[in-house]
Amino acid sequence: MDLGISGKRALVLASSRGLGLGIATALAREGAHVLLVGRTEERLAENCKTINAEGKGKADWVGGDLSDADFVATMVKAVAEKLGGIDILVNNTGGPTPGTAEEMTAEKLETFFQSMVLRVITLTNALLPQMKAQGFGRILTVASSGVFEPIPNLALSNTLRGALVGWNKTLSAEVAPHGITANMILPGRIHTDRIDELDGANAKRQGKSMEDVRAASLKSIPTGRLGTVEEFGAAAAFLCSAPASYVNGTMLRVDGAASKSI
Repeated sequence: MDLGISGKRALVLASSRGLGLGIATALAREGAHVLLVGRTEERLAENCKTINAEGKGKADWVGGDLSDADFVATMVKAVAEKLGGIDILVNNTGGPTPGTAEEMTAEKLETFFQSMVLRVITLTNALLPQMKAQGFGRILTVASSGVFEPIPNLALSNTLRGALVGWNKTLSAEVAPHGITANMILPGRIHTDRIDELDGANAKRQGKSMEDVRAASLKSIPTGRLGTVEEFGAAAAFLCSAPASYVNGTMLRVDGAASKSI
């Protein structure tokens, strides 16, 4: 299938590794010009070198930390200077620290709200006028399967990512008349460094080995394995595509049928 995004300009947040990098790579393989964002400049530069070596799309990078107050201004400037405009915005953020609902302090809530919710919404609003003016735009927000089925010991993530669900649904109806879609993609157990970190934290909390924790989690996935970053990136690229123009305001689960809810 021709995704119709060759030459499109995409900003992909938190793309120095993991799911964000997977999405950026998938978009570049479709011919898009991607702008990678992250805190580790050496890793970003190496990622761009790898993507550009494939000779399909094009990759640039800009350093940025979602916790910084000037993050949105930095991204808007980088989009203008490095991409010359915006067609695709992928909102992706790092996950918060594990913990229970009782362990959510006001300080933790405020800190992670800034980077996981506030920056996502304000950056989207800052870039929307460009999409409206050209009559095309794709907004894709990466969340978690926890917005359907809260994940134990990830209370902060369940709470804050859940807030984006109502925002995205509201936004999708508002921007639809302008040729813009706003969707969410929800990863299940996709094998990334983050999954390894969470499994390690659960192993410590439960007093078990990481291998036992991993084996137990695989039993809950009908597919019988962890998903790959490449599989996740491919699903994300479709939601950013021209053929997906009538897919709007939805949430796509990429979880190997692990979710029990309908």
